[in-house]
Amino acid sequence: MKNIKLSLITLIALGTLVNAGGDFTPITYYETEDAHVSEEVYVEPEIVEEVYYPAPIIKTAEVKPPKVATPVSLKDIRANGFYSAIGIVAARYKTNCSTDCSGRGTDKTAGIIARIGYDFNKYIGIEARGIKTNWKSDGGKVKHGGIFLKPMIPLADTTNIYGLLGLAKTKTEGSLQSTDAESLAIGAGVEVDLSEDKGKEGRYGRAFDGQGDQETGIGLFFDYERMVIKSGAPDLDAVSAGVTYDF
Repeated sequence: MKNIKLSLITLIALGTLVNAGGDFTPITYYETEDAHVSEEVYVEPEIVEEVYYPAPIIKTAEVKPPKVATPVSLKDIRANGFYSAIGIVAARYKTNCSTDCSGRGTDKTAGIIARIGYDFNKYIGIEARGIKTNWKSDGGKVKHGGIFLKPMIPLADTTNIYGLLGLAKTKTEGSLQSTDAESLAIGAGVEVDLSEDKGKEGRYGRAFDGQGDQETGIGLFFDYERMVIKSGAPDLDAVSAGVTYDF
């Protein structure tokens, strides 16, 4: 009897629960996740404004075209190797008489010398020269002329020494032994340029205008010459000094 009562109570309780709408279905994981998501608060995304920065302007160096030199008209400079000179000369005439003879002795005389020549370069030139004496100490006179090869050695821009080697004709007149000879003649000397020696802008007519006498202008010279080189001839010597002019 007691069991019947318990059974009835149980049935009544179940019926009450059914009518009350109760739901005993278990809640799954997915249902709870959906429910959680549905409860999330929607946040509007932040809009970042894009700022535009202009590209930097890079300045390149300005390239200028090279300047073309304007041709300059060069002046023709007519430099040449011609020169002339004039000066005074002292000559000595000494006879070759070695025995007791009336023509024995030495005569000294003085006069003038003239030179004209051309320097091919600073090492070689050619020269013509003449000597004539009028002042005498013992009645003698000398006439001398010849053409010479003129080797040179430059010592500086203003000085050079030179030699003389050539053929000459020499004639003497006086109380001592007379001479009339065509023979070899030799000599040596030095030249010093007194003009301003500097380069000029232009086209030169030649590569060289005389070492020791390079610019148009004056200079000085001093030389010695043995006028006759011949067996049995008297000693005929001349020492001269004067002024040169370079063209």
